[in-house]
Amino acid sequence: METDQGIWERVLSGEGGAFGELWDRHRDRVLRHAQRLLDNHSDAEDATAMAFLELWRRRVDARVVEGSVLPWLLVVTTNVVRNITRARRRYRDVLARLPEPATSRDAGELVASRADAVERLAGFARLGLTDQHLITLVAFDELSVRDAATALGLSYGAAKTRLSRARARLEAAHD
Repeated sequence: METDQGIWERVLSGEGGAFGELWDRHRDRVLRHAQRLLDNHSDAEDATAMAFLELWRRRVDARVVEGSVLPWLLVVTTNVVRNITRARRRYRDVLARLPEPATSRDAGELVASRADAVERLAGFARLGLTDQHLITLVAFDELSVRDAATALGLSYGAAKTRLSRARARLEAAHD
């Protein structure tokens, strides 16, 4: 059976299948090591993949210890696990600093509010185009009635009257 040293030399010479041989040979040991350090199997699998990725990425710097790359892989796996653990801790810390979410409404309230919104939109759609523009400019774009009137080519008095009537029609349609 060929040693890791021989396989590693083939990896360094560019033989693609040789790296796969190292994966097959050491994956289970590296995975068990990661599982001992982590409480989540999928995180351990990720750590294993990252360790082998580092082996490939840093293949020029990787050390073969007493004819095996396993010791180097296990050290890298430990470091990868530390990074995963640190990232988890940071994530939990960020979540802990977030404000508590507002109490959520129940499904009945959501359906009622959605029906209310649909009803209001339907009432808005029944208004004339000028009244729609007037309400939009005043309510959403926060223009004064005077500025909205000027933008729409209306007198100030006409804009006030139209706005009042449009609001009344919307309220009447809503009730």
